Amino acid sequence: MNLEDYRGIWVFLEVQQEGIAAVSLELLGAGRQLADKRGVPLAGLLIGDGVRELAQTAFAYGADEVYLYDDPIFHHYRTESYMRAVIASVERHKPEILLYGATSTGKDLASAVATDLQTGLTADTTMLDVNAETGLLEASRPAFGGNIMATILCKKHRPQMATVRPKVMKALSPEPERTGTVIEETIALREEEIRTKVLEIVRETKEKVRLDEADVIVAGGKGLGSKEGFELVHRFARSIGATVGASRDAVEAGWIDHQHQVGQTGVTVTPKVYFAIGISGAIQHIVGMQNSGLIIAINKDPDAAIFQACHYGIVGDAFEIVPLLMDAFRQMADKEVQYG
Repeated sequence: MNLEDYRGIWVFLEVQQEGIAAVSLELLGAGRQLADKRGVPLAGLLIGDGVRELAQTAFAYGADEVYLYDDPIFHHYRTESYMRAVIASVERHKPEILLYGATSTGKDLASAVATDLQTGLTADTTMLDVNAETGLLEASRPAFGGNIMATILCKKHRPQMATVRPKVMKALSPEPERTGTVIEETIALREEEIRTKVLEIVRETKEKVRLDEADVIVAGGKGLGSKEGFELVHRFARSIGATVGASRDAVEAGWIDHQHQVGQTGVTVTPKVYFAIGISGAIQHIVGMQNSGLIIAINKDPDAAIFQACHYGIVGDAFEIVPLLMDAFRQMADKEVQYG
């Protein structure tokens, strides 16, 4: 493999019901920085059925080029068809870096592509950088149970690939007038060659916790002592109209469902306000909430790592402090009602 043959930064543009997935737009922002640092073009790889007009969205969010597969055979996501399309384009155009969102689709596709191309893949990346001279992608993520941050390199194979968690990177402000080049891609692929058939798509009807969309999150950790103690978080959240979050320890203790978990093995969040109550501040939790607008931590341990990541820290017993906060917020709300 001649590494010098590979050039350019690519982002797989995942298509959802509403258009290009938010995480793909975030990756275009990150990819723009990498491409500018390397002095190479940024491209989106767009696969689907009736998706041609979405290329303009990619240009608006930073792409210079869009490699487009627009064919009914890609109407539904299937690993085999999408994998073959990605591999065909990679072998034809040789990008040096290919990024995917760490969604169920992105993780499935990236692992299949990496296996077939026999290249490296860093999963659930939280930080990206590139060496301007060598072109080595520096993909960082928590390791050893979240106790350290590891930066992973792929020195001998191309393309270098990574999946990136939603909400970790920031999308650029769109420029609707921005334009780029669409490169039409084709592949000799027939429906009868694909072993998987989509018979029906059943949408989830159960109400889902939308941590990634919440403006205010009240999160609790192992420091609350018990499932009964964790009820303090629920009461506080209800009183201020917030969404309930939790650390991995609280989830593994069975105090709350996994869908409330914030962190590397849960959800990455960026609320306007994040309350961390009884949370020690393990790296795997910090990477999931560090981009919150305002972080307020409450913990009895003055040396807790969470105090290095918060904007405001309160050292003390949560069972004494949180009721005081609830009273203060209640009084503020009463004054707003009183004075209009």
